[in-house]
Amino acid sequence: MSDPHPARPPAEKEDKRTFLQKVAEFIHPGPDSRAELIETLADAEDNDVIGAESRVMLEGVIRMADQTAGDVMVAAPRMDLVNIDAPFDEMLHLVIDTAHSRFPVYEGDRENIIGILMAKDLLKLQRSPNLNIRALLRPAVFVPESKGLNDLLREFRGNRNHLAIVIDEFGRVAGLITIEDVLEQIVGEIEDEFDIAEDEGDIFGLADRTYRVSGDTSIERVAEAFGVSLNRTDGEGAFDTIGGLVAHEMGHVPKRGEQHTLAGLNFAVLHTKGGAVRWFKVSPVEDDGSAG
Repeated sequence: MSDPHPARPPAEKEDKRTFLQKVAEFIHPGPDSRAELIETLADAEDNDVIGAESRVMLEGVIRMADQTAGDVMVAAPRMDLVNIDAPFDEMLHLVIDTAHSRFPVYEGDRENIIGILMAKDLLKLQRSPNLNIRALLRPAVFVPESKGLNDLLREFRGNRNHLAIVIDEFGRVAGLITIEDVLEQIVGEIEDEFDIAEDEGDIFGLADRTYRVSGDTSIERVAEAFGVSLNRTDGEGAFDTIGGLVAHEMGHVPKRGEQHTLAGLNFAVLHTKGGAVRWFKVSPVEDDGSAG
C-alpha cells in the first residue's frame, strides 16, 4: 500500500532579494577576500555609511583573525615578575613602580611560574603579615605562541583569567599576554589611570621623593626643573624631548625596567608605548662620597 503522504523534498529557502538587488550584486559582487573586505569598509567610510572609528574597529576584528598570541605578547625579558621569596616591601615597590594589576609569580627560576598575584591582594598581606602569600595566588594559564587571538579572547571572556603566560614550542616561557593586549588590536591603545593626558602636566612628584616625567617633556623643562645642564645637540643632531635624548644616549629604544644615568639624574623607564618612552621615574643619583 502506497504512503498516502509521500515525503516531500525540503523546500528551498525563499530568496527575498528584489530584482534590482540581484542585478546590483551581479554587477558588483561582494568581497571574496579579507583585503577586498577591508577595501569595502574604506569605501563605506568614504560614502559616510560608517564612521572612521567603526571602520578602524571592524578592520581590527578582521586582521585579528590572522594574529596569534606570539604576535602581540610582552616578551619574557620585559615581563615584570614577582619572586615568591621576596620581602613584602620589595613586592610593594614593584606594584607601585609598574602600576600593573596582575603579576606572574615565580619560585627559584624565572621560568618556574607558580601562579598569578593580584595587586589588590597585597593589601591582605599588609593587614595580616603572617598570611602565607601562596594562599593568595591565582592559577596561571598557559597558552602556546600559536594560539589565535580570536580563540584567546573567547577564553578570556569565558573565565576570570585576564592574563596568560605564553609558551614557545620548547615549553619555555616566551612572554605574557593580557585581555587588554588583545582588545587593543580592535579598538587601538587603551588608556588607563597610568596614562595621564599630556595637557595635565609632564613632571609629577611622588611620595618617595622621586619624580615621574613624561618622555615627551622638553629637555629645557627637565633641565630647569632639576637644576641640571642637558645638551640638546651633539655631532649627530638635535633633540627636543627627554625621551629622545635618553634613547640616543642609551643607543637603543629603551625598554620598561631599563635605567640610565644622565647629568646626575637616574632615568628609570616606567612605561613605553609604540616604541617610545611614555614615562620615566627620575631621581638624583646619590653621592656615595667616594669621589675625590
